[in-house]
Amino acid sequence: MRSSGLKRPNVTRPAKTKQPAARRSATSSLPWELVSRSHQHTDRLGQVLGRALHGGETIALYGPLGAGKTALVRGIAQGLGASRTAVTSPTFVVIHEYQGRLPLAHMDLYRISSLRELESTGLIEYFSGQTVTAIEWADKGLALLPQDRIEISLSHRTAQSRTIQLRATGPTSNEFLARARRQHSKPRGAHQASPHRVSDKKGTTRS
Repeated sequence: MRSSGLKRPNVTRPAKTKQPAARRSATSSLPWELVSRSHQHTDRLGQVLGRALHGGETIALYGPLGAGKTALVRGIAQGLGASRTAVTSPTFVVIHEYQGRLPLAHMDLYRISSLRELESTGLIEYFSGQTVTAIEWADKGLALLPQDRIEISLSHRTAQSRTIQLRATGPTSNEFLARARRQHSKPRGAHQASPHRVSDKKGTTRS
């Protein structure tokens, strides 16, 4: 085939603009780790969490005896405007209810021996509406807990200090944890739990 002899005009193609990489989802999508230096620090972290709650959240608490689970719930109750002095570990009655800005149901599954026994407590009824549920020894009732929840693991570092890891498992809990982190980062003096490097660990400590 003969060439027409016509030259193609030089076409300057626009440079491809590099698309920005997709942003990582909210900061709280990664576990949030802190070191609490005292019982009071744990309580004050709870207050921050309580103020960030919008209603309907489930907080699953893990950790050995004496790790500070009940102290954290006292702070959450105070952050919700309920009486912190009324909060005790509900070991024998399983569920205590407190009224503040939002209703708070505090549960302790330590003595629960089966899912059937747990179902008989009416636990599932608390997972609808505006009630905030805080559940100690939550590992005993994982099969009944909402998929979207805040998981908080507490572990001993020294006799006085604790490592606290918070993790979101769904969109609602993720938004809550992002709010809590923003509130916690605001300057409020030296009363907050000491921030520790955010960990990329996926698991939580259960006992």
